[in-house]
Amino acid sequence: MTQVQIEIPDSDRERFVRQARREGMTLSAWLHAAGRARLENSQCTKPFATVKDAMEFFRACDDLDGPEVEPDWSEHLRVINASRANNVAGK
Repeated sequence: MTQVQIEIPDSDRERFVRQARREGMTLSAWLHAAGRARLENSQCTKPFATVKDAMEFFRACDDLDGPEVEPDWSEHLRVINASRANNVAGK
């Protein structure tokens, strides 16, 4: 694990510490979580601008590993209903 030293105004430090404690975290864990959240938000996908963009996306999806053929809808329903019957979603 790498340690990082940062400079922040005292007023920000106090606000960050208070918020971290409210969330049951250390300042370090809170800053780490905030940084990760910011990265995730900045990596959100953007809508397709053109039909070409959409087609390139679907071609790239076709190249990904996965089942060659999706299960038919009745198979999806069977899995969903089995999950509900076993209360898997509620666990």
